[in-house]
Amino acid sequence: MQIAWIVDDDEEMAKAISLMLKLLGYQSRHFLNARQAGKALMQEKTLPEVLILDINMPEVSGLDLLEFVRSRPQWRSLPVIMLSSETADPMIDRALSLGANAYITKPVLIEELERALRQAGA
Repeated sequence: MQIAWIVDDDEEMAKAISLMLKLLGYQSRHFLNARQAGKALMQEKTLPEVLILDINMPEVSGLDLLEFVRSRPQWRSLPVIMLSSETADPMIDRALSLGANAYITKPVLIEELERALRQAGA
């Protein structure tokens, strides 16, 4: 079974995404902030098949974590889906220019998540 990491400070949103992922054949692991997820990436021997990152989080944003991930050669090809309630084109463009493979908006629909997973190659 494939593993997805969800990084979102909204626990209810993460639970909903986790359920959708389960229906799509993924196991998920949830991190409440980007700092925890970044530490886990450095310590884990097995990487997830996909990262789902909320953009707007306190302290370290999902965009910051995306930049960190893309700056490391061992993670450059790790599929990343950005998640946000932000629908403005400049935010989407910024996420994609930093290396996101897909971008979905909240509230998340399972069809959008499935499309984003395919688009990300996860």
